[in-house]
Amino acid sequence: QNYLDNFWPDLKAAHELFDSILQTRRERESESQENSGKEYPEHLPVEILEAGIKSGRYIQGTLNVNKHRAQVEAFVRLQGFGSKETG
Repeated sequence: QNYLDNFWPDLKAAHELFDSILQTRRERESESQENSGKEYPEHLPVEILEAGIKSGRYIQGTLNVNKHRAQVEAFVRLQGFGSKETG
């Protein structure tokens, strides 16, 4: 900010770019603080998921993705079912 103010005070595009980058950085820092160190934000709170699993509305399983064809090939192995029963 000081560099732009001192050496390029009339370069409006650079100041706008700097402001945009600064705003994005602040938003990311705020999001990371809200997520408490989690890489991705949760879609639903844990309490709702647990209640949904107990009631049968949701199912719990493990997502397996083919590392060579990740865009087109994946399956979910359901917990509590045999190894051959997948969804």
